[in-house]
Amino acid sequence: MLRRRTPLSSFVLKLGGSALLSVATVAAAAAVGWMSKQSQRVELAAPEPATEEDPLFKASNYALDLVPGEAAPELVSYGKQIVERTYDLVGPAAQDESMRFAGNELACKNCHLDAGLKKFAAPYVGVTKRYPNFRKRENRIGSIEDRINGCMERSMNGRPLPKQSREMQAIVAYMDWLGHSTDDSGKVEGTAFVAVKYPDRAVDLDRGKLVYSKACSTCHGIDALGAKLPSGHGYQFPPLAGPDSYNTGAGMHRVLTAMAFIKGNMPLGATAEHPALQDDDAYDVAGYINSLPRPQKPNAERDFPDRKLKPMSTPYPPYADEFSLEQHKYGPFAPIREFYASKYDIKKSN
Repeated sequence: MLRRRTPLSSFVLKLGGSALLSVATVAAAAAVGWMSKQSQRVELAAPEPATEEDPLFKASNYALDLVPGEAAPELVSYGKQIVERTYDLVGPAAQDESMRFAGNELACKNCHLDAGLKKFAAPYVGVTKRYPNFRKRENRIGSIEDRINGCMERSMNGRPLPKQSREMQAIVAYMDWLGHSTDDSGKVEGTAFVAVKYPDRAVDLDRGKLVYSKACSTCHGIDALGAKLPSGHGYQFPPLAGPDSYNTGAGMHRVLTAMAFIKGNMPLGATAEHPALQDDDAYDVAGYINSLPRPQKPNAERDFPDRKLKPMSTPYPPYADEFSLEQHKYGPFAPIREFYASKYDIKKSN
C-alpha cells in the first residue's frame, strides 16, 4: 500500500514532570526515533573530485566557430539559442505571437542539461543518428522531428513546431553538430539515464517531501515553482510543479524515469559516477514531486496504442493489466514487472 502523508503531530513526544514513561509515551518515543533515523538517511554525498571529461561531451569541442561552412554555422548557432532560450524564441515570451509554440517558460536545457552535453541527462550527442526509430508511445517509426515535437507537446506543454520551419531545422542542426564525432550508430555511453534499483515498496510521500526539503528546495523553491531569471522570463531553476512545469504526459511525470534522472543529476553537481542521493531517496522524492499539481496532457489515453508496451510507471490509464492507477503511479512496481514478464514475456524496467 502507498504510504500517505502522516501528520507530524502524531509523532510529537510530550514529557510530563513524572520520571515514569507510560506505554503510550514509549511508543511515541519510538516513533520519534524512527523519524529521526529516516531523517538521518537523507544525507547528500560529499562532492567528489572531477573525473577526466569525455571528449564527446566536452563543450570546448563544440565551439560554434569550429562548425564547418557546409554545416551552416548560423543555423547551428540558432539551434543552440533555441535550446537555451526556448521560452524567448518559440515560447510565451516570443515577440511574434505566431511563434509561441511552447506553452510554458521552460527551456530545453532545463532537462537536457548543459544544452545537451551532460552525460546521463538525455544528451543530444549522437541522437540524430539514432533516428528514425520505433516509438512505443505512438506505436510507429518516428523521426527526430517527431521526438522533438513530443517534448514540445509534453515537457513544454505546447504545440508542435512545423517540421519544415527554420526553428526545427536549427534544433536538428545543433543536435547534428553535437553528434558529428560519434560513429554512424550514434550510440555512446551516457545517452540513457543512470541505472537505478527501485525499492520493493510503494513511494513514501512523507519521506519524499523530506528529501525534497533537504535536497531540492534551495533551488526549486519550497513550493517547487522554481526561480525566475532576472529578466522575468525563463528560469534559473525550473519549476517542478504548477502551471509552468511539464504536463502529465511528459516522461518526467513517470516516477521511475524521474528517479533515474534525479539519481544521476540532482542536486546540481551530482553525476552518475558520484550521485548525491541514494536510490530510495531518489525514488521517494520523484514520487513526491510527481504528486504535485501540474497541467494535464489532453488525450493522454491515446498514448501507447499497444498497451502492453506502456511503461509500468505511466500515471494514466488505460493499461493491459488490472493493477490500480495508484500502483502504476507510486508502486510497488515489482508485481507489475513480474506480471508482464509472466503473461507477455516483456521485461519492463520503468
